[in-house]
Amino acid sequence: MEIDRVWAVYFSATDTTKKIVTVLAGEAARTLRAEYCEYDFTLPAARKDLLVFGPRDLVIFGTPVYAGRVPNVLLGFLQEHLKGSHACAVPVTVYGNRNYDDALIELRDLLEQSRFHTVAAAAFVGEYSFSEILGSGRPDNRDVSLIREFAFGLCERLRRTEKEDYSCPVYVKGTRKPYRGYYQPRDRKGNFIDIRKVKPLTSGECDGCGICAKVCPMGSIRREDVGTVDGICIKCGACIKKCPKHAKYYEDEGYLYHKTELEEQYTTRAEPEIFF
Repeated sequence: MEIDRVWAVYFSATDTTKKIVTVLAGEAARTLRAEYCEYDFTLPAARKDLLVFGPRDLVIFGTPVYAGRVPNVLLGFLQEHLKGSHACAVPVTVYGNRNYDDALIELRDLLEQSRFHTVAAAAFVGEYSFSEILGSGRPDNRDVSLIREFAFGLCERLRRTEKEDYSCPVYVKGTRKPYRGYYQPRDRKGNFIDIRKVKPLTSGECDGCGICAKVCPMGSIRREDVGTVDGICIKCGACIKKCPKHAKYYEDEGYLYHKTELEEQYTTRAEPEIFF
């Protein structure tokens, strides 16, 4: 199969998914001697464009896992702004050491619906969006080595096959439609903890540099007053992890309980899963 361009396409609030997808796409482009292209749809303005691909494109398409699914705030973009035109695609989901649940099969289905041929897939582990303990420092060197091996195996398979061999979607783990519901945290009594409306606060260490407003993927932080969060917060961690003054934080009890519970429960290192 001839591939002219390899694309790294991703949503990555804290640059974790970006690192995984760009390493994978970069290695694939070098191996296939194809042009490397990149599209980052993390910020709101980038989710207004129509992305059109062609039959000689290979698209490495990455999103983080939120509550075991593809982030629901991305569904409109994924359903309406992608035109696969029979390009090959590799759905990649990145989760914070808990589980990717049905996110990978959901992303695969979304790409197939947009007329991509999914030829492989993977679920990798990255540092959790609102923790520095869960998946700390990942992807690490061990992960990156596996990403490079995956790229080589992917390219070898593409060289040996024709597009007609990919008439069926790649098999991945997960529940076919209807997908499982979004993961919901519970307290010790089994009651659901609802953190959907929780928003970050700003400490006195803030110097008003505006980085948090610039990196917010929902455009929810007011640039002229960074202590004001007008829109929704998806708990992506961008404003917290990218603030040079460490001035952004949460104090909601339910949020903090959920964060601590995850950090204490999921201490065993999770490993990436790859599908061809």
